[in-house]
Amino acid sequence: MMKIKYAIVNVAIILTALSSQAQTRTNAQQLIFTNEDSLHQGLSKQKTVISGYGSAFYQRDFVAQQSKATLERIVLFVGHQFNSKISLFTEMELENAVVVGGKEKGEIAMEQAFLKFNINPRQYLIAGLFVPRIGILNENHLPVNFNGVERPMVEQFVIPATWRELGIGFYGRTNNLPLNYSIALLNGLNSADFEHGSGIKEGRAEGSNAFANNLAVTASLQYNWKDFKFQVSGYTGGTVGLNKRGADSLHLSSGAFGTPVYLAEANVQYNKNAFSAKALFVNISYPEAAKINTAYAKNIATDMYGGYVELAYDWLYKKQKQSNLTTFARYEMLDLNASIPAPPKAIYDGTLKQHHIIAGISYLPIKNVVIKADVRLLHTGKQNPNLIINPPPNALPYKQNNSFLNIGIGYSF
Repeated sequence: MMKIKYAIVNVAIILTALSSQAQTRTNAQQLIFTNEDSLHQGLSKQKTVISGYGSAFYQRDFVAQQSKATLERIVLFVGHQFNSKISLFTEMELENAVVVGGKEKGEIAMEQAFLKFNINPRQYLIAGLFVPRIGILNENHLPVNFNGVERPMVEQFVIPATWRELGIGFYGRTNNLPLNYSIALLNGLNSADFEHGSGIKEGRAEGSNAFANNLAVTASLQYNWKDFKFQVSGYTGGTVGLNKRGADSLHLSSGAFGTPVYLAEANVQYNKNAFSAKALFVNISYPEAAKINTAYAKNIATDMYGGYVELAYDWLYKKQKQSNLTTFARYEMLDLNASIPAPPKAIYDGTLKQHHIIAGISYLPIKNVVIKADVRLLHTGKQNPNLIINPPPNALPYKQNNSFLNIGIGYSF
């Protein structure tokens, strides 16, 4: 499996270097402009800009025989152009409509808050809270920009999108090739908050009192060739933000990149006329997970991976310029327990090895409004009885197969 993973990454890297005669082609989804896009690209005629997006959905869980409906998120963007060189980008997100002191009800958080400094028409710096260029969804997470009511599982649990941290980033594009690049220095993750079953997701600070003793570096390359868009990205950073004395007391490696986590990602997107396709693969390596499990009584894996392939077709491509009626199918695989420290440092959990098949439809009457529906089929590995502690008396037997019906709406402006 490891050979297959690295082969996929290497192929993607090779493809990004092909063809010096490549032509720049804009991804069809990136043609959906918001007011934020206009400010970012220097096209806004206003000094202060308001933008945003939101989504709501209904979901039926057929195994649990339980349905839920929620206002998933409402996001409000306010930006300001001080002059031709300096702009401000801020975005606040409300999840699940109500905040009453716990995430089960809702959450208010800043999704971004950074200053952008234009160096020249091809390069710029950003500083503050921002979303690094990792994966497809992280930078393109508007509900009108992805197929399916739910965001891809791989880009929820392996790449914890929307992933934002405090730092400084440098972005640019080359003169002679359709090649975009980025590199950023960020605060690191906090391994004390890692949780079994959610990968590195809970270790994010998201701008809230982040440890800064440990740091992270992320970088990406994007290459456009005819109707294809290729990307590779990487992340490496320390996960112990304690001072040396505190880290030593727990037998952990401290410092800027102490107890490091490594992430490698590659994706390719294809868009031509009514047809589109995309594929993504990501791998996370955490060599010192055993030390974290001992220090914090965790059950974290040393290796995690995920990938997906998606095909889609717009049936209104030739008939309507402003509307889209897209059917799609996506296959996803992920394993948050791909390899674990030797027992008793960790316990294997087969439920974290998952396969998802999603098929559905998206209707956009205009480019900035979408109505969606899909069915998701889930298959997992077996549940490990050693992980069942004090189960509730009404707990249902674990089912390795489940299915979900999702119906949702979304918008951006």
